This record gives sequence, structure tokens and C-alpha cells, in this order.
Amino acid sequence: MIARPQPRWAYSPIIIIINNNRGCWMRCNAMRWMAAASLAALALLPTVATAQPKVLRYASAFDPQTMDPHALTLQYHSRVVTQIYEGLVNRDQQFRLEPSLALSWAPLDAKTWRFKLRPGVKFHDGSAFTADDVVFSIARALQPTSQRAAQLRGVLGARKVDTLTVDLQLSDPDAILPEKLWLIAMMSKSWSEKHQVTKPQDYNAKQETHAVRQAMGTGPFMLKQYEADVRTTLVAHPAWWGRATHPGNLDEAQYQVIQSDATRLAALRSGQVDFVIDPPFQDVARLRQDPGLKLLETADIGTQYLAFDQHREELAGSNIQGRNPFKDLRVRRAVYLAIDMDLIARQVLRGQAVSTGSPVASLVDGYLPALERRPAADPAAARALLKEAGYPQGFSTSMDCVNVSYRQAVCQAITAMLEKVGIKASLIASPSSLFFPKLSQATGSLLEYGWTPGGDAWNVLNSLVRSHGPAAGAFNAGRYSNSRLDNLIDAIATEPDLALRRQRVGEALNLMRADLPLLPLYRIKHSWVMRPQVQVVQWPNSVLELRWVKVE
Repeated sequence: MIARPQPRWAYSPIIIIINNNRGCWMRCNAMRWMAAASLAALALLPTVATAQPKVLRYASAFDPQTMDPHALTLQYHSRVVTQIYEGLVNRDQQFRLEPSLALSWAPLDAKTWRFKLRPGVKFHDGSAFTADDVVFSIARALQPTSQRAAQLRGVLGARKVDTLTVDLQLSDPDAILPEKLWLIAMMSKSWSEKHQVTKPQDYNAKQETHAVRQAMGTGPFMLKQYEADVRTTLVAHPAWWGRATHPGNLDEAQYQVIQSDATRLAALRSGQVDFVIDPPFQDVARLRQDPGLKLLETADIGTQYLAFDQHREELAGSNIQGRNPFKDLRVRRAVYLAIDMDLIARQVLRGQAVSTGSPVASLVDGYLPALERRPAADPAAARALLKEAGYPQGFSTSMDCVNVSYRQAVCQAITAMLEKVGIKASLIASPSSLFFPKLSQATGSLLEYGWTPGGDAWNVLNSLVRSHGPAAGAFNAGRYSNSRLDNLIDAIATEPDLALRRQRVGEALNLMRADLPLLPLYRIKHSWVMRPQVQVVQWPNSVLELRWVKVE
């Protein structure tokens, strides 16, 4: 077959000439005819509709800090990194544990669990996910520079059975092993070796590695670019194993760090972003009434605390020499009674939080409703306790807090209340990059911070109040130590009987109430505000799972 040449007018540019010379009448009319014919021909050509990419631009006050999935355990880190990296288990839309890179698991004996891996899973570079990557990732997560190591307490390592089967080996029986594996990222062994990141970044030492700004997982999204404190850009992983079974339709997600409350909301209203994870509390009531926006709210599974230095013999930066007042239970009780958390929740947090006396929320297994109610604020009783402890004039200390507006406002209110009973706390409000190393290294005197668990109490107890060690107390910010509490926490981890396990959790929570290793303060109400065309699933830990996001 011979292709026929197209008539020239079918693709020639249209030229319009204006000439007042009457002699051009025939030429001009001919050109008008050619132009009209060209337009008619173009109208007959088929049109190809180009689908617009589905992009979500979402904002928060917090930067993820690093792309290394084992270097940090911060909520602000997890909400980005878990879109890229996956674990053997995950959580469903109701926040229940579900299979992810492992299809099934079961104990073989008291100290061995077998995991069957999902076949056909590909890393973002196209390589296959296998048992070798699981063995490597578990070993990496157990390294000393990994903040996930404490979560895996009792796990000795993983052993390859075959390409899609792995055995996890334990030091002791473990009734909650699958829960421990949530958020433990699976990394590519070959990619990590190639880029010399077989060990996690030492975040506290500000170490720079390839894994800090680059990432390569199996998750629904791939890292396009990480600009620290500015933006993280993710693009959909076309070969993700779960794409056919998850309702999300995003092609790209841009996570923007906008620390100013007013600027975040202005960006939403102007259309520069589509979604704000943490709208300012003072604006929530008004946002709820805005017909041009959509607001979702849910109770928090996490809790905010106040931790005391209880390990140094002398309180750093205090006017009290040779002693540490926070080692005295009477002083810790005085601090508890000095703080009117109900007032702070009502006025400073604008009713978008509830004060609490319980170390864990009702969504955590083992929660005791009787602990929820805090003792009423009583400044006079607080002053009496300080006098009894030998501090009739009070004392000075420093107080560390993250410099995000609502957290800083709460800390300012707490320092004002403490001053009324004689404790002069100078507030140090720092960005996350400076605050969290202080927290994990226990170099602060009085610290306000939060912890967001899964559905089990063991992780909270082991991370926050068990005596600090290689696989425990990673965020025991005051280095509190109590052997009785340690024994209870260890027994909880290995107890297979659910009723007895809950009983031991209750004993641990009551012991915390009596000895005050740290003070429970409040739980916020998570409020997400977005443009109407955005559809999401809201978890109680303020993590937006992009795999379920749809943009109309």
C-alpha cells in the first residue's frame, strides 16, 4: 500500500493578510477559502482527552527530619516515611492490624514465629522483595543507632527458610510479636549495601547518609524529592502490589512544611494546598462552619506528658545546689497539683483537647477508665508539698518544649502555673531537630512531649518508663527506674493469657499513677481540614494514609 500525501492545506499554518489594494481581491478570497478549509479540516480531526494528574498538596507544621526509616520513631517522621516503606504488617481503615508484606504468621514454638511473605512484591527500582531483605531489615532495625530497636525488644533476628518464608527468633516467648512489627520498615538489602547505609543514620549525632535524603521501598509512593523543612514530593508507585485493592487515586503528593498557623490556613483558602493536618485550635470552630471546606475530627490515641529529670544528682541549671528536687515524689506531686490542665484544655487549647490522668488512651488495650480523672488543681497543697520536701521557697529549673504554636502555648501556661507555687521554670522552645535529641538523650530537666502508640500498651510502657537500656526506655526522658515496674512490663510482653495480661497492664498503670515517673497532661482532638473534593480515611494517630486518598 502506498501512503497518499496529505493536501497541503490540511496542515499549513493559517496566514491572514490585510491589504486594501482592490487588485488583490481574487488572491485574498482564495486565501480566505483556504483558511476556512483548514479550520474545517482541523475540526474533523479526532481529539484526545488528556487526563489531569491527581495531585494532593497537604501541609503540616512538622518536617519528617530524615528519610531513613529506622533512624527515628517520631510521628511526624512516620507520616511521610510509611508511604514509601512498608512493614510485614500494617493497619486497616479501622486501625486494626492487617497483613502487608507478610501474608500470614504463626508461632512454631515458644521462641520462633514463621512469616509467609507476599509473592510478586517489587521495590521501586523493580527488584524483587524476598526473605533476604527481611533478614537484613530486621538486623538493621536492631542496630544501636536505630530508634526502632526498643520496639523489637526480645527479637534476636530473622532467619531465611526460603525465598518467601522467614522465621523470627526470640529470646523469650512473645504474645504480641506481630504488634511489635508495625512500622518496622523493610528495606532493600542490595540498595542499602550499594549506598553504604547498612546501618541506620545516627540522628542524634546529625549524621548525613544517603538514606537521609534518598529512599527506595516497596510502598504505594516513591520519593521524588526531599527538601528539609520545605517539601517532600512523592509519586505513585505504578507496580505497587496493593494498587488494585485500595481506593486511592493519587498520582503525586506534596507534603509541605508550613510552621505558621496563619500561613497554613491562608494556603488552604487560597488553593495553594488542599489539606491541612494540623489546623490551629482557635480556628476549628470557624472552620467547622465554612461551607467551602470539609472538617474531619477524631479522638487521639496518643497522650501528652511532662517528664522529669530523675537520674542526675544535681538538677542542671537550677538554683538548688547538690540536689535534684524531681527525685522526690512530693515534688512531682506538687507539680501535678500546680497544673490546672482542665483550664488549659478549655482556654489555651480552645476545647480541642481533654485533660487526662491516664497514661494511655481508651483505644489502647488495658486502659483503665478509673485513671482518667485527674486530681483537681490545688496550688496551696502544692506549696505545702514543696515545703515538706525542703523547698519552702521553691526552686528554678528549665523546661523544654517543641516550638509549635499550640505546644508552646501549653508550655507557657504550665510555667505560669508552676511559678505561682514557687517553681520558676524558664521555657526553652526549640525546633524538632533540637528538641528530640534532648528527649532521647535525657539531657533536659523538665520536658513536655507526646507518644502515639498502636493498640497495645506494652510499647508505651517499654518506651517511656522502663529503665533505660539497649532495648528499652528509648524515650524514658527522665531516666526513671523502678524494678517493680520493669518486671511488670517484661511480664506483659510474654503473657499469652489476654485477661492476665490486661491485669498486669492495669497494675503497671496504677503504679505509674502512684509514683509519677511522668505526668499525663492531655489528649488532643485530631482535626483535619480539606477542600471538599478530597476524600480520606482518618486514623486516630494523625497519620494520613495516602493509599486511601481520592481527589475528585
